[in-house]
Amino acid sequence: MKKTLIALSTGLFSVSAMAQDMMGGVGDKGYYALGAALVLGLAALGGTTGQGKVGAAAMEGIARNPQSAKALNTPMILTLALIESLVVLSFLIAFFIQNKF
Repeated sequence: MKKTLIALSTGLFSVSAMAQDMMGGVGDKGYYALGAALVLGLAALGGTTGQGKVGAAAMEGIARNPQSAKALNTPMILTLALIESLVVLSFLIAFFIQNKF
């Protein structure tokens, strides 16, 4: 946990040094790029976590009651599609944030 926190803080605090424009200050472009990167990273993390939990719950339900496999298949696929649509929506938001400048 401590190593992760150190790596995360190092990455976040060094962005201002790497995103400087020609005038010496941090412009809006660097902050827009950082915001877009954070949106994509958090969306991918949340989407994969949610899809993993949905898949695990469906497999556990099928393992407990094998006759319910056909009944669980459609809601599971629908839920996975809705989770994936939220990730795609965050990709579009990040794309619009990135093209703001």
